[in-house]
Amino acid sequence: MTDFATSQPLRTLLGRLATEPAVLVEVCATEGSAPREPGAWMAVFAGTALGTVGGGHLEWDAIAQARTQLASAAPQGEVCQRRVALGPSLGQCCGGAVTLRFQRVGPGDVSLLATRLTQQAQRRLRPVALFGGGHVGHALVRVLAPLPFALSWIDSRDGVFPDPLPGGVVCDHSEPVQAAVPHLAAQSLVLIMSFSHAEDLDVLAACLLRQRQRADLPYIGLIGSRTKWATFRHRLEARGFAASELAQVTSPIGIAGIQGKEPEVIAVAVAAQLLQTRYPPA
Repeated sequence: MTDFATSQPLRTLLGRLATEPAVLVEVCATEGSAPREPGAWMAVFAGTALGTVGGGHLEWDAIAQARTQLASAAPQGEVCQRRVALGPSLGQCCGGAVTLRFQRVGPGDVSLLATRLTQQAQRRLRPVALFGGGHVGHALVRVLAPLPFALSWIDSRDGVFPDPLPGGVVCDHSEPVQAAVPHLAAQSLVLIMSFSHAEDLDVLAACLLRQRQRADLPYIGLIGSRTKWATFRHRLEARGFAASELAQVTSPIGIAGIQGKEPEVIAVAVAAQLLQTRYPPA
């Protein structure tokens, strides 16, 4: 269970529901341009609201409807839906439509809501495999942990992972390190930045072999300079990898235009690139 799936808003919601009722507002469908995706939620209590379904007039209107439902004599568990055309109904410029689900919930719903909302969040997570527990690896884990990724952190050395770990990060001590590659989750985004260029090369070769067999690693990123990648290309070609296979590797990693070699700067640039992979530009 990742930290993103069991986020602070969800933990706060479940804690408050133990003592007071709320109306849970969820985005259950969207059409065209919309401020949030299906699965986004907001809990409306008598005096406050927790979470967000997109902000602006849509959210303001949803809070008002939820408070009306909360103040009514409607039974616990009552569910209603409302489709909102953002332009005609609310004057918003998104141009799409959102269908919201309103459910009155209370102390008796805590267990079911914990399971359902956590499972919904987990289904939206993209697996990331990070090879390397160096300075950039540590910075990346701090950046990625609260984002919508399921993060596996892999290294061949003992004692490189921090204690305590950021919530939800799964660590794997693998010796040799490339032995972990066949066991990665399908559709993993792979980041290679071990303490050794020899290990980097072995992990990269293992990823390309897996791609040859399964084609289920949509992003393989190798940290380093263009010179490092040119050297790796020659060595991988000598191992029998074709140009079309090597074209699947991203190196250097990180979105273009961000200057700086500090671990935290690299981490932000790489995290942004992963988010582009998870949410391709429209």
